[in-house]
Amino acid sequence: MKKVFKIREPISKEMEVFEEKFSNLMLTKVPLLNRITHYIIKRKGKQMRPMLIFLCSKLLSRGKVNEKVYRGASVIELIHTATLIHDDVVDDSNMRRGFFSINAIWKNKIAVLVGDFLLSKGMLLCIENKDYDMLEIISESVRNMSEGELLQIEKAKNLDIKEDVYFEIITKKTASLISSCCKIAACGVGSSKKEQKLIGDLGNSIGIAFQIKDDLFDYGRKKIGKPRGIDIKEKKLTLPLIYSINISDRSKKRWLINSIKKHSKDKRVVKEIINYVKETGGLEYAIEKMNYYHRSAIKILEKFPKSKYSDALKEMIDYVIERDY
Repeated sequence: MKKVFKIREPISKEMEVFEEKFSNLMLTKVPLLNRITHYIIKRKGKQMRPMLIFLCSKLLSRGKVNEKVYRGASVIELIHTATLIHDDVVDDSNMRRGFFSINAIWKNKIAVLVGDFLLSKGMLLCIENKDYDMLEIISESVRNMSEGELLQIEKAKNLDIKEDVYFEIITKKTASLISSCCKIAACGVGSSKKEQKLIGDLGNSIGIAFQIKDDLFDYGRKKIGKPRGIDIKEKKLTLPLIYSINISDRSKKRWLINSIKKHSKDKRVVKEIINYVKETGGLEYAIEKMNYYHRSAIKILEKFPKSKYSDALKEMIDYVIERDY
């Protein structure tokens, strides 16, 4: 967590103001909804996305932040929280960040409605303040995330995900929202379209590296918020597994696909798959790809003026691939 505090340091005041604004934004006249949103706020994550927005906006505006940037951070956090709630329903997951998920406590029907409420809250915040440029960015991101999720579900049926399809899925599912954080930051401080595009590309590279790191957690030994082997159990094809399938001979490929299709709930089989992926160099290949996108993000960052905000962003980009959870 020391690294997170270091990243947060140049924007600590903005984050304090943001947290208060966000808590007030979540208040409603519906008691049940208030109980659920209170539960969400109390179990918030590291808030990397709002931090990314404040760092990017200060990088682009020589340290200035305005109300539009705060609204942008709130919109992103609302949308991100909504997608996590909906993800847990889609994945039938009972845990989130080491705590019970919304659907585990209040069941799927309420979880879906809460996710819908947060999505609409984010969209309305843009409309009420005539932030139509931000609304366009976030709407595009929500569309991409939905398409990515559906593409993953479709491909998981036959386990026929090739590497290019995998990158299309994670670009839409994960990287699009992180890219939107950067674009919204640029949009909030009135940066040019050229700067919005460049900093959006930075977010895209960060997002892809972030997702590959997440894939690697499925093969680790450490206890984190995400259980080991959960992606295999849910028949999600991660980059290490895709690589191992692609380099295997016909019989091994058949064994892998058959094991995932029919025995993914069997702990012994999951362990065998994990060991096979490790033996065939799946982890090394994924790390190589992750490092490529890490370098790509650093290269884009170097195009911006050096400051304490670019230093903190460099720390964040490093943290994405070094984190333990």
